[in-house]
Amino acid sequence: MSGSGTLVRMAALAVLWGSTFLWIKLALEGFAPVVVTVVRCALGSLVLLGLAVAARQKLPRDRTTWGRLTVAALLCNAVPFGLFAVGERTVDSGVAGVLNATTPLWSLLIGLALGVERGIRPMRLAGLLIGFAGTLLIFAPWTRAGLASWGSLALLGAAVSYAVAYAYMGRKLVGRGTEPLALSAAQLLAATGLSALALPVGSASLSPHVTVLSVVAVVVLGVFGTGVTFYLNYRLIADEGPTAAATVGYLLPVVSVVLGAVVLGEEIGARVVVGMVVVLGGVAVSRRRRPAVAARRVGAELRESG
Repeated sequence: MSGSGTLVRMAALAVLWGSTFLWIKLALEGFAPVVVTVVRCALGSLVLLGLAVAARQKLPRDRTTWGRLTVAALLCNAVPFGLFAVGERTVDSGVAGVLNATTPLWSLLIGLALGVERGIRPMRLAGLLIGFAGTLLIFAPWTRAGLASWGSLALLGAAVSYAVAYAYMGRKLVGRGTEPLALSAAQLLAATGLSALALPVGSASLSPHVTVLSVVAVVVLGVFGTGVTFYLNYRLIADEGPTAAATVGYLLPVVSVVLGAVVLGEEIGARVVVGMVVVLGGVAVSRRRRPAVAARRVGAELRESG
């Protein structure tokens, strides 16, 4: 694909993925967080199931894989999707996108705790410290205007859950022989079932003011913000390599902040913007690798995605 074509695909993915925080906010105007989570997982799984069937990929059949998928669905979908919906009841969508950007930092910290990251280099340690300094700047618990609240902690918990899920999936699911689209469809199916278990309790807070906008928002969130974005990310990795796909991650908080300000009129203060820049800078520094290591990692990720 040409350079311009790659940029267009990356931009489309960034807009769709980064807009999920906006759609969550709009969906919450008419639905309880657990309902948003269940519908999002269900619609996303339907999209991926259709794509898997079109690609002639079959769902896994063995119990071991389904057991691991259930754990991954809990950590990577049901829990973080639910926490984002809960958090955005009180926190702006733009801030949610910014806090989501801390996921790579938590991944590195978890890697250190598990012993996967050994002999961490000064550059990566510096990136970790810079990133968490940016997070602290966003929360600013020392001021009244700070974001230290249960809602923001729920959003941060979602980012941590993603990081734990990625560590688990890297060990238990990647490279197991099942096609990626079918594997992801199965995972979202499991997430739908897990999320549905909370419906009897969580749906009790369902708003009686369901609007056309909230219905459209939750449908777009499930179909485009979950199902289609995964497929685009999968194709981007397969066609252009993991570096191009990783670059999109840096655009997500920018998209969420811009959409929140333009569509919802959210006011993101200078402190939060500076904190976002610091977090993204820390992530960039923490992900820098020596050329030889980077080359081996790219090759491994390409084999996994292919």
